[in-house]
Amino acid sequence: YAWYGTPQFDGEYRHWNHAVLEPDGSGSGVTYPGGDDIGSNFYPRSGCYSSNDPETVARHCFEIRLAGAGVICVSWWGQGSFSDKAVPGILDAAWRHGLKVDFHIEPFEGRTAETTREAIEYILDSYGDHPAFYRTDRFGIKPMFFVYDSYLIGAEDWKTILAPGGGNTIRGTRYDSNVIGLLVDEKDLDSILDGGFDGCYTYFAIDGFTWGSTTKNWADISEWSTDNGKIFIPCIGPGYDDTRIRPWNAANIRDRDRGEYYYAMFVETHKIQPPFIGITSFNEWHEGTQIEPASAKSIEGFRYLDYAPLPHDFYLHKTRSLFSNYKYTFSH
Repeated sequence: YAWYGTPQFDGEYRHWNHAVLEPDGSGSGVTYPGGDDIGSNFYPRSGCYSSNDPETVARHCFEIRLAGAGVICVSWWGQGSFSDKAVPGILDAAWRHGLKVDFHIEPFEGRTAETTREAIEYILDSYGDHPAFYRTDRFGIKPMFFVYDSYLIGAEDWKTILAPGGGNTIRGTRYDSNVIGLLVDEKDLDSILDGGFDGCYTYFAIDGFTWGSTTKNWADISEWSTDNGKIFIPCIGPGYDDTRIRPWNAANIRDRDRGEYYYAMFVETHKIQPPFIGITSFNEWHEGTQIEPASAKSIEGFRYLDYAPLPHDFYLHKTRSLFSNYKYTFSH
């Protein structure tokens, strides 16, 4: 997530000063100030940082590489957005650390199927020639884009840009890509198929939160994907706790259990042997899914969670251990 800002680099805190949200997603009027008091149940070991700080970006790429990941999927909120401005620095740092970069296209203002096509064009025209830009060689040598909340747009609209015969299709053009839609409900499988998506991903690190993120459904989803020539990318995470910004959401807390929750989700992916596995997340601090190092910290009236008694960088090494074994098994 490249949405973090500090006064030193960006003139203000961004995202560290997250608002407390109502169940409908609107702000409650309460906002964390940033600094020592942030919108997260955990506190980063490095303190509040800017996604535009070259030292921070270099450290992140080092840590992601240490974790054994190969591709950074950058949350992207549209042309000229704060996250877009961070992309050149991320690409350069990723290249220096032997990583690739692809894009998680968020519901930016005015997003439609047509403006998503324009976004793909912009990203490829702007960044596609960078040596760190990711193209998969497993499903055609193509870029890969993830479309968050893709279900907000109907399949009839998606097929205009994703189906071979669509009125403004990317197929057979220089912008042709593997476009992966979000799988929330079982009915979304029809939308993935009818809309012309190349596959689906589950995103959420909460086993049981959605039909797609419920691990007991993954074998069926994997079989469906194989039968329909689609890519299935299950996503796993170390835990979940967003109650500092969504205090009404305690039912969805998933305790880390000293790494056991993470391991259990990984085991479910291992059973189906998907070609890709997503990790949610490296640094989504608001929802407590991060594997980035955290530190113990207390402020007046609140004590942040941390990874104790495990070391601050436990989840980086745990990720590397899990996926080193997986890559060996998959390659054989």
